[in-house]
This record gives sequence, structure tokens and C-alpha cells, in this order.
Amino acid sequence: MELLSDIFLDTLLDCLKMLPFLLAAFLLIEILEHYSGNIVGKVFRKIGRKGPVVGALAGCVPQCGFSVMAANLYAGGVISLGTLMAVFLATSDEAVLIILSDPDRIGEVGILLAVKILTAVFAGYFIDVFLKNRIETGKRCERVCEHCGCHEKAAGIFLPALRHTRKIFLYLLVFTGVLNFCVRLLGMDILSSILLGNTIFQPVIAAVIGFIPNCASSVILIQLYLNGAISFAAVIAGLCTGTGVGLAVLCKVNCHKKENVKIAGLLFIFAVVAGIILGTMEKFIGF
Repeated sequence: MELLSDIFLDTLLDCLKMLPFLLAAFLLIEILEHYSGNIVGKVFRKIGRKGPVVGALAGCVPQCGFSVMAANLYAGGVISLGTLMAVFLATSDEAVLIILSDPDRIGEVGILLAVKILTAVFAGYFIDVFLKNRIETGKRCERVCEHCGCHEKAAGIFLPALRHTRKIFLYLLVFTGVLNFCVRLLGMDILSSILLGNTIFQPVIAAVIGFIPNCASSVILIQLYLNGAISFAAVIAGLCTGTGVGLAVLCKVNCHKKENVKIAGLLFIFAVVAGIILGTMEKFIGF
């Protein structure tokens, strides 16, 4: 009981330290979404060949609003498959906010986003040039929604931000507690080996975790990374497949089911390849 009490207290204190940073970040995100949603939708309609670049940059914005928007715009035939893939690969859901809430790790945000953007832009243009005609089916339904639906504008800004903060805080509290318990019981070396640490297969496991269709996947992955259980290469792979609910929304609004399966497969392949390349760089050239 004393061990469980110590773990709970340490977990609670760690999560409480993050709370003000999370609330401030979510307030900023709500302000951006509240006042710029329609503008971003119009930009997506006019980007043309710059789609993968714009999509990658938009996907970097925390939460899954842009991945949901991109799924709807793609189902309506407004953006290309490459642009959709760029948004999906660049999306990190809540991971960036969690890193920003830890002052000692803020410097890692820039590296993570840079790698995600490069991966997303490359994949987007590769798909539009070489694979688009083999996968994309004609769009006729014009089902376009310009917001993620995760909050109502009538609710204002503070209440949605408070709800998001509470949700992520509870996720952090539960998973950090479980992780701390596993570390105390097994040790970090054993936990890392269970997750296939220092092997080429760890990005594969992380990419599978990333497919969990809500923000839990990004919380799990980033906490494993921050605690040293998985590598930077693995967390990149996991966050590349972690579209929040973007992929789930695509399956709902895009009536071509086989196409959705192919898109999920491509997302997984690009994520794993990016993770393996980064893992090789980490191992052999000290990246």
C-alpha cells in the first residue's frame, strides 16, 4: 500500500504541474479555431499544387481539428489524396501540448515538428505524383464540413478549453500512474525491452498504437517517449498514424470503403518507414 500511495502522489504532483500549461494552450487553440475556422477552409480550397505543404503545416496545429476538416474536404473532392495524407501524417493531436507543458523538454518540440513536416510533405507529393490515380476514387457527394464538431461555438472559448484540459489531465493521470507503476515494478530497461526497444520493430508497435481513434494514443505514445520507454523514432512513427479521430471520420464520410483501407495502409507504411529511417540514423550516426 505504501508503494501505491507513493506512486499515486508522485503521479498527481507531476500531472498538476502540467495543468496550467495545458489550460493556457487549450485556450489559445480554442481562440484560433473559433476565429479562423472558415478562413482555413477557404485556404484549403485554393491551395492547388501547394496542398501537401499547406496540409503539413496545418496538421501541426495541436488537436485533431485539421485532420477532421481534411477528411471531410477530401470526401467532398476539394483536396487531393496527397494533401489529406500530409495533414494526417503531420497531426500529433495532444502530444505537442504535453511536451510544451514540461519546461525541461520544450526544445524537443521543434525537432519533432520538423521531422513530421518533412515526412508529411514528402509523402504528400509522392502520393500525388505516383499513387493518386491508383487509389483515389471519384468524389461526387460533396460532403464538406469545416469544423471538427468537438465543441460548439455557442459554448464560447473557456468551457471547451476547460473540457479538453480536464479530459487530457485524466488521461495523463491514469496512464502516467500505470506507467510509473510498471517502471517501479519492472524497471525501465525491462519495460523498454517489452516494447521491443533497440529493435527495428518498435516503430511498428508504436504505429499500431497510433491508430487508436482518439487522443489517448498521443498521450500514451508521448508519455512512453518522455519516460524513455520508446525511442524518438518510435514516437514519430506512432504520432504519424495518430490522426486523432481524423481517420475514423474519413471512414464515416467517404463512401468508398476500399479506398479508406488503402489510405490507412499508406499511412501505416509511411509512418513505419519514417520510424525505421530515423531509428537507423539514431543507431549509426548518432542523430
